[in-house]
Amino acid sequence: MLTKDDKVYKVNGLKDEQIQDIINFLQGAVYCWCKNRKSEWFSLRDLMGGDNFYWDKTPLSLLYLKYKDKVNPINRAGKDAGWILKKVIKNDSRMFETKYAEQIRKYRWTGQDNV
Repeated sequence: MLTKDDKVYKVNGLKDEQIQDIINFLQGAVYCWCKNRKSEWFSLRDLMGGDNFYWDKTPLSLLYLKYKDKVNPINRAGKDAGWILKKVIKNDSRMFETKYAEQIRKYRWTGQDNV
């Protein structure tokens, strides 16, 4: 279970409004997942279409652009996106389970709201 005490790292290098755009985008993806696949586990990878790194024309592309001239920009952008997703899940009004599997963090809505 994800608790309020779980550590969420702050993503730096973007403006607050850019981070908020990413949060809003990911929140929408989480809402769609929970509506259509209620009891299924998901990760950032699942929300964004599998292993295809296609973030063009989404707020997530800002994370890639932040690292484009660095070593392994896709991996670094993915980690930042994962931290932002964890923040979205932690602040959501619903309750989620979490686990680490297949070298990634996964979440599942419990069907309950946080009290």
